[in-house]
Amino acid sequence: MKFSFLWLFCGSARNFSPYPYQRRAGGLCVVRRSFGKVSPKRQSANFATFAAMIPYLQVENLSKSFGDLTLFKNIKLGVGEGQRVAIVAKNGAGKTTLLNIIAGRDTPDEGVVTFRRGLCVGFLEQIDSFPPEMSALQAAFTSDSPAVKIVSEYERALLEGRDTTALSAQMDAHHAWGYEQRAKQILTQLRITEFDRRIGELSGGQRKRVALANVLINEPDFLILDEPTNHLDIDMVEWLEGYLSKSRSTLLMVTHDRYFLDRVCNMILEIDQQQLFSYRGNFSYFLEKRQERIEVFNTEVDRASNLFRRELEWMRRQPSARGTKIKSRISAFDGVKERAHARRQDGQVEISVRSSRLGKKIIEAKNLCKLYNGTAYVDKFCYEFVRGEKVGIIGKNGSGKTTLLDLLTGSLRPDSGHVSRGETVVVGYYRQEGISVGDSKRVIDVARDIAEYVKMGDGRNLSTSQFLNHFLFPPSAQQTPVSKLSGGERRRLYLLTILMRQPNFLVLDEPTNDLDLMTLAVLEEYLREFEGCVLVVSHDRYFMDKIVDHILVFEDAGKIKDFPGSYTDYRCHRQQEERRQPQRPESKPAEKSSSGRRRSVSEEKRRLSFAERREYESLPDELKQLESEKSALEQELSSGLLSPQDLTVKSQRMGEIITTIEAKELRWLELDEVANGE
Repeated sequence: MKFSFLWLFCGSARNFSPYPYQRRAGGLCVVRRSFGKVSPKRQSANFATFAAMIPYLQVENLSKSFGDLTLFKNIKLGVGEGQRVAIVAKNGAGKTTLLNIIAGRDTPDEGVVTFRRGLCVGFLEQIDSFPPEMSALQAAFTSDSPAVKIVSEYERALLEGRDTTALSAQMDAHHAWGYEQRAKQILTQLRITEFDRRIGELSGGQRKRVALANVLINEPDFLILDEPTNHLDIDMVEWLEGYLSKSRSTLLMVTHDRYFLDRVCNMILEIDQQQLFSYRGNFSYFLEKRQERIEVFNTEVDRASNLFRRELEWMRRQPSARGTKIKSRISAFDGVKERAHARRQDGQVEISVRSSRLGKKIIEAKNLCKLYNGTAYVDKFCYEFVRGEKVGIIGKNGSGKTTLLDLLTGSLRPDSGHVSRGETVVVGYYRQEGISVGDSKRVIDVARDIAEYVKMGDGRNLSTSQFLNHFLFPPSAQQTPVSKLSGGERRRLYLLTILMRQPNFLVLDEPTNDLDLMTLAVLEEYLREFEGCVLVVSHDRYFMDKIVDHILVFEDAGKIKDFPGSYTDYRCHRQQEERRQPQRPESKPAEKSSSGRRRSVSEEKRRLSFAERREYESLPDELKQLESEKSALEQELSSGLLSPQDLTVKSQRMGEIITTIEAKELRWLELDEVANGE
């Protein structure tokens, strides 16, 4: 049996899996959930290969439909230890549905989902389900792990000033002090410091960071991530990118961020025409091979069409003889007909709306100021927009980016300063929170509420229904209630409603959230050719690099700096500035344990011995050699050229290397803590 994935040796699994266990022949314990009908013979054959290759996840013959809409049919996929897999597809193709099925949050019509027993599986949903009254700390520590529950209770007791003696004993019993330190480190790196704030009071970016902390704190063996970069600022996206690149967790995720995809993933799966196709490589490789696959498909269809015409002519002659060969040819006719009539549904969003005429005066801001609770979010901002410029805005979550957009569009009044707008300016404001209409309203009604006809860039007037076709809403989908649309389809409908008003000043707040890669490419092309002004806030670095001419950077205390160039230019400039600054040794205050007790005198004064000093200095080189050997083994294991015996030997060596690396890294951290305290 051929598999479209890489199998690596699976080291010892940690923690637990939320799924029921089932023991099979060969001594391997797996988690297996079956839906529909799968023959015992097929199960046995698949299991024999499964046991030999020891995967983390295997999905067989999975199908899912909603009424007449089939998302995918009889798809198969597998993920081995250490793989980093991204799923891409058009909006509405079933990416989130597939992740929900694999994570056990949804059920397919039929098929089998198999996890290796003992895996700790972490799932980051696209939209979290934390109760609004829950605190950020409680949400971050929501887990079935006993250690996590004790740490959560201990932290809550500290915040409430309760006695922690009994809880400290439980922390000792479960060896949770190190766990707590690691958890707080992740929370701090994710800039979650207000532990007692309620979920309902947090911004979208803050909620996303809490959800990420909840998943990462458990250090799962297998991470399932649905749009992990949505609502994060660029700094947090880059932190997550670095964290996942260094993590040993196996990844299966959906993302539209092309830089993130390129730097984190080593395999791309595409859902297309209800099937699953795999590509080993980065996003550029995926685009190249996808186009080749489509061209091969079209060539085969053309070939089948020519054959079908000949066979149809032969069938119409109605041959009198009915020999064996002729009957065989008649039987094959249906197969030829099916191949000849196979057609790709390669619909693509078309954005060619005419914008309104724009005069000389556009929008001018003078000394804009806005404060909340005494904190300046925008401080003395001055700027005059000119025709045709494309401006990007970057800054940390909560720094004031959306506040500035609201001030410039008139949605919010400044505390001081003013905004003047030209008479011909028509603003199209695409808000981060998306479209807000009644869920029972149909797609066609949402569009008709704005206009009955839309003027296109080539001068044509299209009806609302025709224009919806340009945004991949065919007549059958136009009658669909908004509540039935996927997240990406709702975003596409929202973009359509903005462009129908023919704006000449586009203000886009996180426009890339939930849009598929194909729609993003079309939107980028449209914005590059857009004759009016574009002001965009986005964490998608690739999108920013393609669109903007210069960047407004939010700094501390509401100060905004204008940088000439793309985001990548700004990033390089910032790195150069950081390298120029002299490095100052930081003095560390005396540390306290999590229970509030000061460390013992012997622990504070501990120094490395001569042997420990030598070990500390040699460990980085040893780790580097082990990582090199691990990379070489990964290449050999993925080459497909190894014999079964060599595959077994090298897989076992891979497991030994992974265990050794983990032990040496822990040892280095222990010695490093002592060395920095000397």
